[in-house]
Amino acid sequence: MSVSIDRIRNLAIIAHIDHGKSTLADRLLELCGAVEARDMRAQYLDSMELERERGITIKLQSVKLEWKGHVINLIDTPGHVDFGYEVSRSLAACEGVVLVVDAAQGIEAQTLANTYLALENDLEIVPVLNKLDLPAAEPDLHASEMENVIGIPATDVLRISAKTGMGVEALLDAIVERIPPPKGDPNLGLQSLIFDSHFDNYRGVISSVRVVNGRLHTGEKLRFMQAGAVHEADEVGVRTPNNSPVDSLGPGEVGYLIAGIKDVREARSGETITTAANPAQEPLDGYREPKPMVFCGLYPVDGDDYEDFRDALDKLRLDDGSFTFEPETSSALGFGFRCGFLGLLHMEIVRERLQREFDLNLIATSPSVQYRLTMNDGTELAIDNPSALPPAGDFAHIEEPYLMASMITPADYTGTLMELCHARRGRMEKMEYLSPERVELVFRLPLAEVVIDFFDQLKSRSQGYASLDYEPVGYETGDLVRVDVMLNGEQVDAFSTIVHRESSYEYGRRTAEKLRTIIPRQQFEVPIQASIGGRIIARETVRAFRKDVTEKLYGGDVTRKNKLLKKQKEGKRRMKNIGRVEIPPDTFIRALRLDD
Repeated sequence: MSVSIDRIRNLAIIAHIDHGKSTLADRLLELCGAVEARDMRAQYLDSMELERERGITIKLQSVKLEWKGHVINLIDTPGHVDFGYEVSRSLAACEGVVLVVDAAQGIEAQTLANTYLALENDLEIVPVLNKLDLPAAEPDLHASEMENVIGIPATDVLRISAKTGMGVEALLDAIVERIPPPKGDPNLGLQSLIFDSHFDNYRGVISSVRVVNGRLHTGEKLRFMQAGAVHEADEVGVRTPNNSPVDSLGPGEVGYLIAGIKDVREARSGETITTAANPAQEPLDGYREPKPMVFCGLYPVDGDDYEDFRDALDKLRLDDGSFTFEPETSSALGFGFRCGFLGLLHMEIVRERLQREFDLNLIATSPSVQYRLTMNDGTELAIDNPSALPPAGDFAHIEEPYLMASMITPADYTGTLMELCHARRGRMEKMEYLSPERVELVFRLPLAEVVIDFFDQLKSRSQGYASLDYEPVGYETGDLVRVDVMLNGEQVDAFSTIVHRESSYEYGRRTAEKLRTIIPRQQFEVPIQASIGGRIIARETVRAFRKDVTEKLYGGDVTRKNKLLKKQKEGKRRMKNIGRVEIPPDTFIRALRLDD
């Protein structure tokens, strides 16, 4: 049964990671009777095995709830900065947000980022202080902090405990009261936005949709405006949270669509759906494509898996439109893909999902970033693969991407975090006390210095209390060089990297030392050399096995022994000239983790 548009509320839950979004979603499901008590489990909407293992939300999840005669379409979003694209897609399908802040920790970096994102989308914000059941909770302090930093009156901040359920009913009433109903006209031509999709092996593409104008009917011929394809709606329904088919969805309603689509490129997030018989004149705005910040090569260990790997990337890109991929070839690793990600955690999650969900065994090269070159003739060139960097004399200068990193930390750790940022070539832009105990530090940092282990260092130096958010701020010229690694005189492109000249010698030395310990010994001596251009900056040697060729001798003149040793030496020299170094695949994985 269709519901009046003025009784619909569409909202997302946004917060910093681990501030209680998924727990709050669990309580809302219970109070609205969407899940039977016997079926309830923690993190109910986190359906992916990886999410439950790590305790983080990776994918947005939508669900339809009913409360006091109103329909609440709720979207639970991720909290980590690497999954910000999921949050931005969710907000395009909403009129309001519930902003959750931990009453023990207060405002964190991602809290601010999500708040500004909601304000940009002109959404109503319902502020909530969660975890009031904790002994360390300081609701008065953090409510005034929200007023000072975000501008939300402290009196408007609701105080709840998602774990115990305290105050959650009042939150549901506030959602109905404060968040406006959606706008839309059922008499106009159908305009429906796909805000998420995933591939099912049996039913094809299943899309999450938000109807803006018109009605979406089961059995209707639909046109996908950007792809230009026409499909019939096999099933239209709502998530309650299980899929429940309905006859139609009206303006402002959120649900799912199954149209038997097998080509994953025809139902991307941001696609506008209309009817084939009476199409809308204009598509909806859709989404701004995210720009990848971290790049790495992914290669199947078994070359026969290449086609399966390409299909897997296509299907996963439907589920997560924020990573990119294009084919590339490596002399050491064979055929693979150069993939771009929003951050290091995003890279790790995508690789893990490819291995688990598609049964692939993959090797990842060292993460890098995208550089811009100005060639001698004035043309500009963008490269994200270090092995593609031309010789130093062929370009005028090289620019690297920079970030504006915002860190919120207890005041006690200010000094050690400033030291970390300066060591990573950072420049301080701002330092502001949010309260006597908490400081916001803003540094301008090269992205290449952040992607490897900056977040781990930040957490260890602040005992886990500091939080990080960042956004790209353009490019700056830098004194950068490419460090190459050669094994037995042959360059191995998988180990090439672009680093600042000041740290190039240290990087070359560490890489050579690491490889010496993990490359298996051969029948001949293997030199490992790190070089910049034609100049060797570090060298290590893997010693050869020595077969005892004199073992069969018994007595006799020493010249017989010398003759055999000389013959062995000559054979080893010939073998070194024509021999290839056998490198097991796991060598690359172990070597690329230089800080292990």
